[in-house]
Amino acid sequence: MAQTEQNQTNIAAFYLLGFVGLGNLQVPLFYFFLVIYIVTMVGNILIILLVINDSHLHTPMYFFLSNLSCLEICYSSDILPMMLANLLYGRERSISVTGCMMQYYFFAILGVAECCLLGAMSYDRCVAICKPLHYTTLMNGRICLQFIIGSWINGLFVMSIVLYLMHQLKFCGPSEINHFFCELNPILKLACSDTHLIEVVTFFISAMCILLPFFLTLASYIFIISTIMRMSSVSGRKKAFSTCSSHLIVVSIFYSTLMIVYILPKTDGLRNINKVLSLFYTILTPLFNPLIYSLRNREVKEALRKAVAKLCTVGRMHHCNLV
Repeated sequence: MAQTEQNQTNIAAFYLLGFVGLGNLQVPLFYFFLVIYIVTMVGNILIILLVINDSHLHTPMYFFLSNLSCLEICYSSDILPMMLANLLYGRERSISVTGCMMQYYFFAILGVAECCLLGAMSYDRCVAICKPLHYTTLMNGRICLQFIIGSWINGLFVMSIVLYLMHQLKFCGPSEINHFFCELNPILKLACSDTHLIEVVTFFISAMCILLPFFLTLASYIFIISTIMRMSSVSGRKKAFSTCSSHLIVVSIFYSTLMIVYILPKTDGLRNINKVLSLFYTILTPLFNPLIYSLRNREVKEALRKAVAKLCTVGRMHHCNLV
């Protein structure tokens, strides 16, 4: 018994396999994902600064958008630095068991918070289009803040339960995780102890935290589309749809890949497909968000134009003073 217990606790670190078998492609991939990380950081920070700086963007929709950008910054910073290090150093890089669990913990908190936040954003668009006369009452500053705080508290609460169950697991080898970050399912495959309880708990948590916000979003857009179709003005329809089209694109990309990975049955045939799909909601969605919202949003583009013009004016004044 003592020998068995010793064998169950002798794994101190995991090795993330990432995208194994790529050979000489690992260095180009390193620079590719490094560029993605830099663009993601710059784009989301720019969105936050524009919302803070421009008074025309001090509305619930942009308050949610700036919080989404803040969340995406944390999301990318939890995943990409470790992924970049693994691409550069390969098997020489390891992560402790506790560190691996904490990476998944923060990733999952951010994922749950994003689901809730996207649901709140869809509700905001629904109220703005379907009940415009009551918008300022139904979406005041206090309610918006409650949505934001509730999203984070929900993520912290449910994932603390999962983290507690993860710390009860024993690992006795192998130590290789077939993923580019510490995702739950590959971790559970390495556990020597019984994982049935945590699998059941995480399934219900995933269903609750992914499907409930998804159905809220789906219901919101059913009301939105129904209201838009009843509008007599063609220009009014285009304007109404343009205010929520960006959010609809982001939601479609995020939820479609997330539900395939976490809701569908886990099979060996889907393992590599799930790894590729994970790129969308962990790396590409944080990259696409600022691009989609800035390129398809007239108010954001106008705020960016004014910010650039202001910087150019300040630069010219500084140059004249030096001369």
